[in-house]
Amino acid sequence: MTFSIVACDLEQQCWGVAVASKFPAVGAVVPWAQAGVGAVATQSFANTSFGPRGLALMGAGLSAQETLGRLLEDDPDKELRQVGLVDARGGSATFSGNGCFEWAGGIAGKGYAIQGNILAGVKVVPAMEKAFLKTKGNLPKRLHAALLAGDRAGGDKRGRQSAAIYVVKPKGGYGGFIDRWIDYRVDDHDDPVPRLGELLDMHELYFGKSPETDRVILKGKSLAQIMEILRREGYLKKGKDFRDAFNEFIGNENFEERADPEAKWIDKPVLKYLVKKFK
Repeated sequence: MTFSIVACDLEQQCWGVAVASKFPAVGAVVPWAQAGVGAVATQSFANTSFGPRGLALMGAGLSAQETLGRLLEDDPDKELRQVGLVDARGGSATFSGNGCFEWAGGIAGKGYAIQGNILAGVKVVPAMEKAFLKTKGNLPKRLHAALLAGDRAGGDKRGRQSAAIYVVKPKGGYGGFIDRWIDYRVDDHDDPVPRLGELLDMHELYFGKSPETDRVILKGKSLAQIMEILRREGYLKKGKDFRDAFNEFIGNENFEERADPEAKWIDKPVLKYLVKKFK
């Protein structure tokens, strides 16, 4: 009832899954990943134990293919299952049981595995592979490009309902405390895959990192723009200096990762967004 891609970027040390389905909250079932270990997509009458068990087996040193074999060997309903895995070294494996509803199948290459069942046809999986290999950028962007290509090639033949993306990397989470870097779900929507892309754009705006050359020092025009916003929105109250007002404003807008009130700089994409928002 689902199509997915499991992939990694060994240079950036990240692993992830993107998935869509005519099924509510598919992100609560299919994707599993652990930084430095690998990623798993379990679908088609999903045996959700394949997620944590698969990660444990790969964490113990088994390859994706070896892990797949272990997961299937003691499952009496293995012919109903569909699974994709990528391990810590970029090894991959995909499986579609004979009992999966047509069209069903998958393809695996270095660093990725793509699979789907109840698909509109044989073109869905190759379209996903082509988009993944062709797209430039980070792993979340490439995963979403593959998912969108599969969706636009027909995707789940029953229709659209939910989509999700889950990507991990060491210290990738907010504040650098955990490995959960990207974790977005569209649980019930008429066109969930494009909406998922909008959420990724939002994530990049709020939590992306601009190079230092793209930082705007607050002086001249840029300072005047921020001062006008602070005045209009009531942050520059009597007795409050610019630093404190700007700090409060940036905190309220959730851009504390992308500006520094002490050094008086702000990332250019954020300044552009704020000027447009408060114009």
